[in-house]
Amino acid sequence: MHIRDWPTAERPREKLLARGPGALSDAELLAIFLGSGLRGRDAVQTSRDLLHDHGPLRRLLDREPGDLAKLPGLGPARACKLAAALELGQRHLAADLERGAALSDPMAAGRYFAQRLRPRPFEVFAALFLDTRHRALAFEELFTGTIDGAEVHPREVVRRALVHNAAAVIVGHNHPSGNPEPSAADRAVTQRLRHALELVDVRLLDHFVIGDGTAVSLAARGWV
Repeated sequence: MHIRDWPTAERPREKLLARGPGALSDAELLAIFLGSGLRGRDAVQTSRDLLHDHGPLRRLLDREPGDLAKLPGLGPARACKLAAALELGQRHLAADLERGAALSDPMAAGRYFAQRLRPRPFEVFAALFLDTRHRALAFEELFTGTIDGAEVHPREVVRRALVHNAAAVIVGHNHPSGNPEPSAADRAVTQRLRHALELVDVRLLDHFVIGDGTAVSLAARGWV
């Protein structure tokens, strides 16, 4: 059965318009990009096959556009559309952090860290430097490590904060395993960073740990 023969309320595009994109499954969202499926299969079934054979969604979309283009049901044009959509999402989140507007939603920074760090196959520690009104000055990846750790040097974070004349800093790092639960080492380095930054009158506002799902805020747990 072709998608146009489905009940109207169950078609991906109609469902999105009526109920919002959050109501769609991963396969249904992907099907909207595909538009049509492989011979004998509609776009939703083709999307389900892609996710089953090459997913889950994060692993599928973390592929380079050239690799995506080689997958059945995609090809160069559709791979470019997916890559462009991901980049648009990243730029949309980055727009909230552009200098000129104060960071009013603390979790916006967490979403930004997630977009930047979640696809990385090894651990990366980054910092977002803010001015006195909590407007973004710069985002820097400061330390890189292995699949299970990165050595963080508070002195270097302090040095970069002074270079940017920052009044506050938000830091974050990813867990390539996908588990965002902060470790004892994460909590310890957070305290070391907070104390080091306090010596130069710079506030550490938060430390986000990025895995699958929502970023975990150490400040929200009272650990900053």
